[in-house]
Amino acid sequence: MRDPMAATPDDYARVYARFTAPVSHFDCGRKCAPHNGGTPVCCSSDHAVPIVDKAEYDLLKSRTELWHDYVPNDAAGRKIVAELHHSCAAVECKGVRFCERDNRSMSCRAFPFFPYFTREKQLVGLAYYWDFEDRCWIISNLQVVDAGFVREFLAAYQTLFDVDEDERQGMIDHSASMRRVFTRRNQIIPLIGIDGGYLAVEPKTHVVRAAQFEEFLRYGPYKDEPRAPAADAPTAIAAD
Repeated sequence: MRDPMAATPDDYARVYARFTAPVSHFDCGRKCAPHNGGTPVCCSSDHAVPIVDKAEYDLLKSRTELWHDYVPNDAAGRKIVAELHHSCAAVECKGVRFCERDNRSMSCRAFPFFPYFTREKQLVGLAYYWDFEDRCWIISNLQVVDAGFVREFLAAYQTLFDVDEDERQGMIDHSASMRRVFTRRNQIIPLIGIDGGYLAVEPKTHVVRAAQFEEFLRYGPYKDEPRAPAADAPTAIAAD
């Protein structure tokens, strides 16, 4: 029986209709693919296994044959499956050559970002999944993220938070995990702010302050490249 406090396939259909903006006007897959066996990081389960809500998976299966259950072939994959929340599923698509943009999962649309919540449980911006720092070109070039993507990202997640408290709590918990990791590193957490511009979360104190993208570190094969030109500054989410 479906949890009445959880998102439904119809909720995800509304999210999909409103969350179509690309992360950047750059084709970031062309930037990372040469360093990842010719496939974009976010389009290969060797690098990133999409995790979907089971209601979202029901929607996807009703719309397309693109997706199937992820079958792990190593210890890391088995760990991902073993640690799944009961409401989630690990999935895999047919691959980048067969991508159907209208039938991308929420994790595909949002990658490499998640909503960042402070210790006071206030949503203040977009943070990234730090496990992909060494492979994802966008993480090393946050200045290229388009304002339209930021607006649609925030609206999409707010739609889910309004109907699914577990989704919101999961992002609160992941934000706390990021603070622990970056405190150990003694490194700021870079954020794209919901009200425009860039923010940094200070390690140890977790104070959120204004920042410049030039402060943000770059990683892996991208750290010595010239910086890509910045997109228009993110702007505040518009009310419906």
